[in-house]
Amino acid sequence: MTAPKAIAAPKQRFWYGAVLGLGVLAALGHAPFSLPILTIAGLAGVFWLLTTRFSNPASAGRAGLVFGMGYFAVTLHWITQPFLVDVARHGWMAPFGLIGLAGGMALFWGGGIWFAAWLAGRAGLLAAVLGLALAEMIRSGLFGGFPWGLIGSVWVDSPARAAAAWGGVHGLSLLSLGAAAGIAALVLRHRVWALLGLGCAMALGTAPMLAPEPSSGGDQIKARLVQANAAQHLKWLPEMIPVFWQRRLQFTAAAADPPPDAVIWPEVSLPYLLGRDPEGDRIIAQAAGGAPVLLGAQRRGADGALYNSLAVIAPDGEIAAVYDKHHLVPFGEYFPGGAMMERLGLAGLATDALGAFSPGPGPQVLDLSAYGLGLVAPLICYEAIFPRYGGAAQPRPDWFVQLTNDAWFGNFAGPQQHLDLARLRATEQGVPVLRAANTGISAVIGPDGTVLGEIGLNIAGYLDQALPAALPPTLYARLGNAPVWVVIALLSLFAVLCRLRARSA
Repeated sequence: MTAPKAIAAPKQRFWYGAVLGLGVLAALGHAPFSLPILTIAGLAGVFWLLTTRFSNPASAGRAGLVFGMGYFAVTLHWITQPFLVDVARHGWMAPFGLIGLAGGMALFWGGGIWFAAWLAGRAGLLAAVLGLALAEMIRSGLFGGFPWGLIGSVWVDSPARAAAAWGGVHGLSLLSLGAAAGIAALVLRHRVWALLGLGCAMALGTAPMLAPEPSSGGDQIKARLVQANAAQHLKWLPEMIPVFWQRRLQFTAAAADPPPDAVIWPEVSLPYLLGRDPEGDRIIAQAAGGAPVLLGAQRRGADGALYNSLAVIAPDGEIAAVYDKHHLVPFGEYFPGGAMMERLGLAGLATDALGAFSPGPGPQVLDLSAYGLGLVAPLICYEAIFPRYGGAAQPRPDWFVQLTNDAWFGNFAGPQQHLDLARLRATEQGVPVLRAANTGISAVIGPDGTVLGEIGLNIAGYLDQALPAALPPTLYARLGNAPVWVVIALLSLFAVLCRLRARSA
């Protein structure tokens, strides 16, 4: 009885190794590689294996976990970069951060596939599509959510991005899973799944792109993005603070014809707490020459709480509006556990002697019509990765502004993937985005997700760009994720029917 097990074990390890490799392959659809066809190939390969080699729920769940480990370890490898800003203090945490995040995300995939296979009575194409679709939705919202590296986001640089205006990034994920299942079905000779997969592939390739209306430019906002290129390890050095301050002022004051209507500085640009240096605010306003400046700053609330904020500096140097970031980065801007963790000195990687940040009240729309800027919805850094916040800001904004400090994410995948997520938010809502980053990538993004102009990584400079008008509300802006949940519910019902039919046979 022991001989067959001894023979089977190496084969099992081989197939799990193959699953891990397919996860790595699937991750190459994300920036900076941007090869979505490899994501489909990786998914199709693991779907075939789930049908032929891991047919019971337990083994399918393990395969989903291993597949997810390969996928997320490559997609999210940039998570090690924040720990390397101060290597002496935090460098030892880098491998634990990667393993913990990749493993945590992979648990959703393994659990989703196990649940779907259990629901259907066996693993297979149905369990693969349902399990991963459900897992992607749940990991986007559970415990605050982390919708980075969603399967559908691999299409941001292709015409398939247009489908996000109809079903959002989760709709793109569902179509991708369906197309991959169709490829696996062709090999397995499952005609029904093959036809459904063909339909998903056609939807990915033929979704109409909602193009912005042509404009004479007379009613467009001309914005200036300012990028000081302040590396994170230099940003708060006493001798470098005035260097970056003068650089921002110089770029803000640069002559242009016509002059900009608004100037955008990135996240936490002020070297002082907001409201504590009125003279500094007046200097900024003077440099802007009559244009309001939207900038990132830290501020203390009336209760002493510290906020990561966006402020609008009016032409007279007064603070005209303030927005406080409401979705903070766990372990970065605060440490789960609250005051007890702070007493232990655990406040977050992005905090300093000022302490951990507190969350603001929620999404807001700033009415800047008095300055000719219309309605603006702020997103600070991490908030732009969440599809739900695009539609949460009411009334519907004329444009989004994202302030970020991607110096934390290194010079490779992190900043590029973060830009891609902002492009998806624009596409989903049909609303343009002004994105100001500390060291790149700053960009003006049209309402169809097209990058109209950018300042690349590690470049100090500014960009003047006209911002196109928003499109009419997209289908996704009207319905959100409801259609995707309907499809998941139908797949779940079909899985239950499959199990009941198998029992009665």
